[in-house]
Amino acid sequence: MFTLSRKFSTTSIPNPSKLLQRHPQSTTTTHIFIPFSQLQQRKLFESHLISVLHGCTHLTQIKQVHAHILRKGLDQCCYVLTKLIRMLTKLDVPVHSYPRLVFHQVKYPNPFLWTALIRGYATQGPFSESVVLYNRMRSEGTGPVSFTFSALFKACGAVLDVGLGRQVHAQTILIGGFASDLYVGNTMIDMYVKCGFLECARKVFDEMSERDVVSWTELIVAYAKSGDMDSARELFSGLPVKDMVAWTAMVTGYAQNGRPREALDCFQRMQDSGVKTDEVTIVGVISACALLGVAKYANWVRDVAARYGFGPTENVVVGSALIDMYSKCGSVEEAYNIFEGMKERNVFSYSSMIVGFAMHGRAHAAMQLFHEMLKTEIRPNKVTFIGVLTACSHAGLVEQGRQLFATMEKCFGVAPSADHYACMVDLLGRAGRLEDALELIETMPMEPHGGVWGALLGACRIYGNPDIAQIAANHLFELEPNGIGNYILLSNIYASARRWDDVSRLRILMREKGFKKNPGCSWVESKEGVVHEFFAGDMNHPQSSEIKRALADLLDRLKAKGYQPNLGSVTYDLSDDEKKRILMNHSEKLALAYGLLSSDAGCTIKIMKNLRICEDCHAFMCSASQVMGREIVVRDNMRFHHFSDGACSCGNFW
Repeated sequence: MFTLSRKFSTTSIPNPSKLLQRHPQSTTTTHIFIPFSQLQQRKLFESHLISVLHGCTHLTQIKQVHAHILRKGLDQCCYVLTKLIRMLTKLDVPVHSYPRLVFHQVKYPNPFLWTALIRGYATQGPFSESVVLYNRMRSEGTGPVSFTFSALFKACGAVLDVGLGRQVHAQTILIGGFASDLYVGNTMIDMYVKCGFLECARKVFDEMSERDVVSWTELIVAYAKSGDMDSARELFSGLPVKDMVAWTAMVTGYAQNGRPREALDCFQRMQDSGVKTDEVTIVGVISACALLGVAKYANWVRDVAARYGFGPTENVVVGSALIDMYSKCGSVEEAYNIFEGMKERNVFSYSSMIVGFAMHGRAHAAMQLFHEMLKTEIRPNKVTFIGVLTACSHAGLVEQGRQLFATMEKCFGVAPSADHYACMVDLLGRAGRLEDALELIETMPMEPHGGVWGALLGACRIYGNPDIAQIAANHLFELEPNGIGNYILLSNIYASARRWDDVSRLRILMREKGFKKNPGCSWVESKEGVVHEFFAGDMNHPQSSEIKRALADLLDRLKAKGYQPNLGSVTYDLSDDEKKRILMNHSEKLALAYGLLSSDAGCTIKIMKNLRICEDCHAFMCSASQVMGREIVVRDNMRFHHFSDGACSCGNFW
């Protein structure tokens, strides 16, 4: 039974209605003398009620406390009733019912009681009612407190109503005394950030007379999410005391914006500063290592996680992130070892491993793990299905993929999203069923995004269909007007079809738009753990002469085994000799040559590339793996290719 302490007897608490009385022969109000001990007992009792309310977890308990409040004559005590209303809204009791009735029984509500009700509506809705209450409070002559404005700003941010947020902002200035309030300023920044007005949030920040770590961190996180890491770094540098949250915001910001080296450098400085690390920071560092795809950093961050007590065996969040990292570093076997060693697994663990198998072309392993997952109590989610559909796509399992897609919602309650349709378009397109893929897009229940049309355009590149490619590209030009890759891909499709006039037209359009093609870049790790970068056609490496000789020697050996350059991989109208020269300077070939020079015989060479591997380089790697007796692993921006003994894990289905 939920009860209150009995040490506060009813006789010791004077009735609040009798505290103010009028002298019978005077019109002035006189205060009845109350012994200090009684006032002290009253305050202690009120504090006790607040404490009891704070511990309530059910509506029944709150009602029992409320009954006690009424019996003790505290039905007009704003201090206690404010807490009562806040606890009711915390338990999601509808504001218009119980909390509002409590409020209306108070004759003279103070600002905190008004704010409790305003906050309730701001949290639960309807939001407009919180504004009505604020206006009524002002009209009745009650002034707001800082919590009033913070509640209103949070509501404006929740419903993304920046117009009303600006009006509330104006109120803080007009009433006076609130524009410089730290708590109000922080919630104002949060409101502008959520509504997408980062410049306004920055202006509020710049004008604040007092700031705390929350003020700084809110903006740092906002800049990081918007991709403006330079502004985030500028703010971070000026932060007087950098706590774990601020450091983590920078680490994850760099990782999420494709700047993994800076993420690792930032984490190293965080460690040097002696700031505590939690699993969120560790996961951010792991994602940075996944972007680099280098074994040296992968093993290092795994050791760091274990040192801080976040080993994959015990921590399912870190374990899932490590599975993803090792998969992206080309070590799918190590990823599976981590998966096998985890004491606890969840949907993220399974999904990471399934996606890992899929990106390495191990479709049957992905499907087997999916069926093992179905035997547990863990249910698949959207990411799980993206993994299995991708596996089917990379292995050409068209019918199996179609069956899975058809049963997603019916059997597992996962409604297909545009991302799942993109997987299906990719599945059909890779299998050469371009018309079926286009028909699927046209019958989608939602608007197709760039990923859907991009999958179709990529399939048109494989099968050389410029007509359907033009349809896909036209949609992409509208959805992604600054996506240079779409223009380049369509240009390559036209070039393969020898439609040089269309190629010229597209290239003129790209110049007019100021587009610049991203240069092909590949990187490889030496046996000392140093990462070396190579750009297409760039021979500025200190060992360029040796790399050039090694590459020429390898080419002679491959030609002796029947390799011939695929000149179709060069989409420019050039002479055959010039095309051969361009092909031999592709970044992944330069990285391969350096890998052969800098590693021991028999060791696997792992190459990462920022763009998709071309058909000629794919054939080159196949032949090189046989001639050199080496396994070569190439991660491009689509998937992993494991070349061994003259064959690729993708089965040339890519």
